[in-house]
Amino acid sequence: MDLVAGIDAGTQSLKVVVYDPAGRHLIASASSPLELASAADGSREQQPAAWVAALQACFRAIDSKVRSRISALAVSGQQHGFVPVDAAGEVLAPAKLWCDTSTSAECVQIMDALGGPARTIALAGNPILTGYTASKLPWTKTHRPDAYARLATILLPHDYLNFVLTGQRFCEYGDASGTGWLDVRTRTWSAALLRATDPARDLALCLPRIAAPDELFAIDPATAGVLGLPGTVKVAVGGGDNMMAAIGTGCVVPGRLAMSLGTSGTLFAYSDTPVVDPDGAWAAFCSSTGGWLPLICTMNCTVVT
Repeated sequence: MDLVAGIDAGTQSLKVVVYDPAGRHLIASASSPLELASAADGSREQQPAAWVAALQACFRAIDSKVRSRISALAVSGQQHGFVPVDAAGEVLAPAKLWCDTSTSAECVQIMDALGGPARTIALAGNPILTGYTASKLPWTKTHRPDAYARLATILLPHDYLNFVLTGQRFCEYGDASGTGWLDVRTRTWSAALLRATDPARDLALCLPRIAAPDELFAIDPATAGVLGLPGTVKVAVGGGDNMMAAIGTGCVVPGRLAMSLGTSGTLFAYSDTPVVDPDGAWAAFCSSTGGWLPLICTMNCTVVT
């Protein structure tokens, strides 16, 4: 087994590529479209089950002889989405995505509880922006109280696909920094931000373990069988799409700048130290390689109308 696979769970489609690291060339690729449910209030949601179905469709489209040679894989996923999962691992509601703007009032609510945007940035490095994961929790508590009551684990889209692949609940620093709860300077969850999100509940109990960048996980045997993959496949931690794009473009050392043009558009650079703007002009994210990834974003890019 000499090949590796990359999985990208985007907004418009899920894609799988199989790569030969020795020969440094692409062996196979497949893509499956995803539907986006939109509402007048700004809601933008997807069904996590659709991601799984798309993942299965992509691997089915790749020749079985190629699949049998895959030794490892990793997931790149759209950031900020909220996948509510119960104790048994069942998804409780559709995933509210990064482009969901229905939670703007909840953003203000959280930051007001902390003393305003400047105080929020001082505490954790970022304001709570519309689209970040944090504001989706109080929205869910109000609009989907049954799902919120049963919530056991907060997963991001890439975390959820990792859960499907491995049966384990974990996240990583880059994607976690886009939730709004991670203190990017210390790379630890901010108790103040979590408390402001829901003063009546200890949300820290719902957060998955943050995995180290170099951790590897065994693939779930049943999932390997469904995807037609060897049971020995290792699953790397992966990360948010911008963090994975940084790795793919070599933006992992100071002085490198990368641009990504997709459903959203982003421009980001690598830093060995946290880069926090007191005015919140850029996102002070962590990288997925142990550093930081200051980033600017436009939410409407290649599909602009």
